[in-house]
Amino acid sequence: MALEQARYEATRARRQYDTVDPENRLVAHELERRWNGALATVRALEEELEALVRQRPAALSAEERQRLLQMGADLEAAWHHPAATAVTRKRIIRVVLREVVAHVEGDQIHLLLHWQGGDHTRLMVRKNRRGQTRWSVEPETVELIRACARLMPDKAIAGLLNRAGKRTGRSNGWSQSRVRSFRNTHGIAVYRDGEWPSAAKSR
Repeated sequence: MALEQARYEATRARRQYDTVDPENRLVAHELERRWNGALATVRALEEELEALVRQRPAALSAEERQRLLQMGADLEAAWHHPAATAVTRKRIIRVVLREVVAHVEGDQIHLLLHWQGGDHTRLMVRKNRRGQTRWSVEPETVELIRACARLMPDKAIAGLLNRAGKRTGRSNGWSQSRVRSFRNTHGIAVYRDGEWPSAAKSR
């Protein structure tokens, strides 16, 4: 549509230039400038349209179309496909879900999922406590880090947690930097070399 409008403007500019008195050079020059500008706009839009046409993906083969239809009929397979990324899964959700209605009652969240096609699903989840997130570390892991923080450095704590099979809130292994970040977030004091021997001597 933009290209059609630009071509119309260029045609009108040409007609205006053709009807001007050649003796009126000032007006003729201005109309020629407008005509050239309109032609430049047309060329730019034509090049942009050609680039879009070149970038247009090729038509699906019969085999590719059949595979896509199969994945559309089995959303679980599409969701867990090795090539599926977080972006892919978000697009799947936007396609299959029409609306999500949430209602809070006490410490429960009642969800009503409206799917494309008319089906509905009811879910109930527990609200996070204040300061709690879905990525929270297990309480016993928190106490273990708190107890070890004054006995050994962060790197040693990370090794201990990994050997014990403890994971971070995002199910990752522990590292020195993750232990340090966890301590800082929870206000746990850092280990100081020689602190406990010094305390023992003072007694």
